[in-house]
Amino acid sequence: MKTQRRVLLGLLWILICCLRVQMKVEQSPGVLTLQEGRNSSLICNYSISMTSVQWFQQNPDGRLISLFYIASGMQQKGRLKSTINSKERYSQLYIRDSQPGDSATYFCAVE
Repeated sequence: MKTQRRVLLGLLWILICCLRVQMKVEQSPGVLTLQEGRNSSLICNYSISMTSVQWFQQNPDGRLISLFYIASGMQQKGRLKSTINSKERYSQLYIRDSQPGDSATYFCAVE
């Protein structure tokens, strides 16, 4: 699954290189400790206008799962919800009623 992450990062690098754009993507908080039954959220800020944001989950076993591909508005899948605000240049991932199975690495990719 590291190969998938490398391919994704490689594609992002090609996009930045070829467009000669200085783009900055930051995810906060950097480390989030989930407490069972509590709600949590992550924010992905980006510095230039983009068409979409993807949210991924990487489980402790290394498996990479695409959670959301969002270009506008809001999407929800069970206890997970993602929103995007293109004008303010951020996307948010919400985890409602955290469960032990939610323990993973979460990250965003901007397109």
